[in-house]
Amino acid sequence: MSVQERKERERASRERLIVATARELAAQQGWDAVTTRRLAERIEYSQPVLYSHFRGKREIIGAVALEGAAEMAAALRAAASAADGRRARVAALAHAYLEFAERNPAVYDALFQLDGGLAFAQEDTPEPLKDAFAALLETLGEVAGEGVHPALFTELFWSALHGLATLTRAGRLLPEGAEQRLDLLVERLAVL
Repeated sequence: MSVQERKERERASRERLIVATARELAAQQGWDAVTTRRLAERIEYSQPVLYSHFRGKREIIGAVALEGAAEMAAALRAAASAADGRRARVAALAHAYLEFAERNPAVYDALFQLDGGLAFAQEDTPEPLKDAFAALLETLGEVAGEGVHPALFTELFWSALHGLATLTRAGRLLPEGAEQRLDLLVERLAVL
């Protein structure tokens, strides 16, 4: 292995460590606790080393969001592919989305609540974000209904899921109604 290859591998390893440490710290203490100083201390590198990978917290949030988008896409596809029938696929997809948001609140925030400097619904949207939307579209596009643009329907359904995830987490919805809300969303919004 050449010196250049070793340096590139070490750089990639440091970058993964920074992102993993930011995720861990955000999960434990919230994103306000994630500072470049704290990250540098935790990973035992100087702040200049950290800045050689990311210009600041915003880029770190963006890196966490991209990683999270790939994880979400995989979870959505796995859930949908394990279900039989259109209704079951849509319900499995919706459950997987809400479970991902509940199990990964810091990552979910990086994806949808915080400024990670990432473009959504643009030409320059990063591939992991496009792929997460595609994972929704693959299942929801087949239940959009006649004359309804599949991507538009997917955006609407996604918005409803995001609202449920956000309002539930904030304690704005009664926990005992979670299943009924999700059933209602699947039954009334999707053409099954």
